[in-house]
This record gives sequence, C-alpha cells and structure tokens, in this order.
Amino acid sequence: MTRDWRNDAAIYQIYPRSFMDANDDGIGDLDGIRQRLSYIAQLGVDAIWISPFVRSPMEDFGYDVSDYCAIEPMFGDMASFEALVTEAHQLGLKVLMDQVWNHTSDQHPWFQESRSSRDNPKADWYVWADPAEDGGPPNNWRATFGGSAWTFDENRRQYYLHNFLESQPDLNWYNPEVRAAVLETGRFWLERGVDGFRLDVVNFYAHDRQLADNPPRPPGAPRPAGAGPTDHYFDAINSGTVSRPETLEMLPELRALADEYPGTLLLGEISSTEDSLADAAGYVEEGRLHLAYNAALVTDKPFTADTLQALLSRCLRLFPHNRLCWTFGTHDFPRLKGRWSAHSPLDPALERRLDGLLAALLVGLPGACCIYQGDELGLTQAQLTFEQLRDPYGIANYPDILGRDGCRTPMPWTDELPNGGFTRARSAWLPMPAEHLALAVQRQDGDAGSLLNEYRRLLNWRQRTPALRGGETQLLDVQGNVLAFERGAGSARILCAYNFSDETATLSLPRTSQTPDRAQGYHHRAQGCHLCEPSSPEALVQEGHLRLPPFGAAFLSREERKE
Repeated sequence: MTRDWRNDAAIYQIYPRSFMDANDDGIGDLDGIRQRLSYIAQLGVDAIWISPFVRSPMEDFGYDVSDYCAIEPMFGDMASFEALVTEAHQLGLKVLMDQVWNHTSDQHPWFQESRSSRDNPKADWYVWADPAEDGGPPNNWRATFGGSAWTFDENRRQYYLHNFLESQPDLNWYNPEVRAAVLETGRFWLERGVDGFRLDVVNFYAHDRQLADNPPRPPGAPRPAGAGPTDHYFDAINSGTVSRPETLEMLPELRALADEYPGTLLLGEISSTEDSLADAAGYVEEGRLHLAYNAALVTDKPFTADTLQALLSRCLRLFPHNRLCWTFGTHDFPRLKGRWSAHSPLDPALERRLDGLLAALLVGLPGACCIYQGDELGLTQAQLTFEQLRDPYGIANYPDILGRDGCRTPMPWTDELPNGGFTRARSAWLPMPAEHLALAVQRQDGDAGSLLNEYRRLLNWRQRTPALRGGETQLLDVQGNVLAFERGAGSARILCAYNFSDETATLSLPRTSQTPDRAQGYHHRAQGCHLCEPSSPEALVQEGHLRLPPFGAAFLSREERKE
C-alpha cells in the first residue's frame, strides 16, 4: 500500500525568528531556513511546520496578521518563500504553514474597515457587542494573556472580542463572508505549493452568541497544567469562547478546500480547555481535520509508566484511527530538557539516558509526532532577565509567569561566541545562552553518542519501519515502572518497551500469536525476534525476558512462523 504521510508524519517545528539568520540583522528568516534544510532532512522527518512569517506588526511575533497573503519583509519575500518550498520538496520534505485564522491584527484592513462604522460592508466581520448596562464589558470573559477579553472602541461605541492581545481582534466565524475570505487566503498558499496548514487555536473559532458569563471554576477543582495561581484566565470555566460545538460544524468547509489539493494536511491546535483530549477527538472525525495535537505530554511532572499507560489507553479510545499528533514542546511551552530535574534531580549520565528515552517514546507512539527546534539538541530553558524579555505575555505577567522567550532563543549551530553561528550581527533578537553553545549542532554532529544522532537514528528508523505506520496498538500488562505496547499489523509487529526508573528492569516477553502451537513471540533471534537498531545498547533479550537498563528503551521485531 502507498503510505499516506499524514497518518504518521514526523514534523519539525521551525520558529523562524530563531532558526537561522541569513541577512545578519539578528532575526531569523526564510533564506536562513533554506540554508539549513539539509540538516532537517538528515534528521529523518517528513515535514516542516513554519511558525508565521506573513505580514505583521509583530506585537505577538507573527500571530497578529495584518496581511495573510504577503511575506513580512524581515523574513524575506515571495521569491525567498518559493525557493524554500522548491528546495524542501527536492529533499523530500513537506511544508506546513501556520495559519492564524481565529483573529487578525488590529492593523489588518478588514478590521480597520469593520471598526469604521456599524454599517460598513465588513461591520460584522469581527465580534462586536454593546456595553453592559453599567457601560462595562458585555460579560466576564477574560483574555488568555490577561485582563478582559473585550476592548471598547470609541468610534463604534461598542466592544470587540479578543481572546488574546487587545491588538488581536477575533474574526466572526459565524459570518459566511469571513469564512470564504479566510479560505481564499488558504487557497493562495496551496497554489504556491504548501502541503498543509497548522491551524492556530482552531478551537477558539466560535463563541457563545448569547454572550453568557463564563461559570466560575468550582472550589477545589484542579486548574489546567501550567496554570499559575495568579493566572486568572482559569478562574472560570471558559465555555463561552473555547471548544464551542458550533466550531465542529464549520470544519468541513476547511476540509473541502484541503481535499481539492490531494495530500494536504490540516493539523489543528486544540488546547486551553478543561479536557482538551476529549475535545480534540471531535475535531478529527471524518470530514474534519486530519490530525490534532495538544499539550498532553507537555508537563513538568515526571512521567511514570502508570500515568503514561493511562494516557495512552485513553488516547486509543478517543482516537481509534490514531489521528493525534504527539509533542513534548512548542514555541509556547518551557523546553523539554530539564523539566524533570527541577522536581527529581538526576546525575548527568542518567539525565542523558532520560533524554534518549523520551525521544524513543515520541517516535514509538501511534499517530504523528512533532519535534520543536532545538529539542533534538537537548537545549535547556533559557533564563532571561526582565530587560531581555520580548514576549508580551511574559512582560505583562512578570515575575509570576516568565512567558515564552525562554524556549525561543536562537538555534546554536556552532560553539562560537557570541551567537553560535545563528547570526553574524553583533546581537540577536534574543540572547544566545552560554550553556547552549556546548550543545551546538557542530559539536554533536560527529559524536555518535550525542542526543542529536540518537534522534537521527530513531527518526530514520521510524521512516523505514512499516509496523510503526498505522495498524493496531496493544498495551501490554507488565510489572514495575515499565511502559510496553505492541504496534503493527499481520506479521509485521514491533514491541516498544520503556523503563521509566533509574534501576534495571526485567519483563517477560509475551507470546502474541493467536494459536499456541504457532506462537513464537519475541523469545530469541532464531525464532524471528531481534532487538531493533535504535534500542538502548545495554538492552538484552534472553530466555524469554527483556532486560532494560535504567531509563532504557527497546524495540523488538518479530515475525510469525508460516507453516
């Protein structure tokens, strides 16, 4: 069967401001990405996802769009983009664009016209509402970045909705003209060769048209992961603005556009909800989006085999066709490296084993996966001073919330001061942490034992292993702090096992054939079983048992005897 790349895509996320600066102004750009495409291709991924590079006043670094169909000059021009797409395709890489269709910049011509009067042709293109009886906002909705989700416009004498910054007014997705205009911007890029879209905050598209207050969070109810005590956005259940059922009715229009261009991927971000996994499942039902990703694995709490088994079991029920994209991090969350050590310090050797274990878990899970730039190097979260911050969310909430700058610092290509080969400018838009220079691509490239080369081995092996493309996933009941599951279909099966403890673990290998007289299971090589290439070197199969070193992973292949 011909592989549909969308079912099990490995996607590399590029934050363009911080990936590579080709014109030496201190800010990454499209030509810089093109210069490093061979690095990404060698990594063994299927696609790149590029965060916004279209026209923007950059108050939220591209997630405030002022022209959906123009390149922001700091990133290059259309010729730069077309050259990037052409070279990516020559290297076998798909190209995904970030599309911010929930809101625009307040500088967008659509909003400028909409706010000009209550009766202009675009008057209903954004979410406007009259003041409450006391003259204040229409309801208690809050913006995710802090404060009210409503801002008063003196010209219209009305409030407009913004789920994020005041300068990011929400589009009115109930208006068919808005949806048609948005889809035309998508068509513009599909005609220029992009292979799909990552849809920013897709579950924010619709709102409660009755504008009812959000109910308060019940006393003692847990707050979502990552929500600090001073983050008042989560004081309420945000049912008026997030994961509205009306959004699901709008998605077939997006899917119809994608289907006009065979092979196009729609990857939706579904987050900031009370139960984002359950919500996400509805977004990938037939005729809607192809894949959904969220922050289920983005946590600073140490994983255990039990918690991961419960999570995977739940995902297998909610996503029977594996339409989930797993990720450990994006440009919005603290770096993967070091999340555990803040709570459970490990010595450097064990922490390095843990890094490899998490990489092995990511490539073994059913569905697609996404790697955020620099995680393959083991970059740590940068510690910045208030004066160094650029993120409006971090600046507004300092010091309670440090924002997102710590995961957005430049990519270190070399160990050279001051900017690690990212730029030849005197300074970059964010500083290069000194500790990142020792983790530079140049240093890790020739080191067979580096984390970078471990990612390469894992991802390239994943690409050429049919058992990891679709098929069934069966969780195995094993003892200790070990997660194990079998993937594949027919005779092509892989057993994936992960030891989440700092001690050696041993588990009995199952006989998985349906009839005992033909069962061979994973007992030894002579019976068709062997440890696959990217397994931990100390992993050992002997007499029906698998021995896993501390924080070790093993992949076992087996074939059934044909009689």
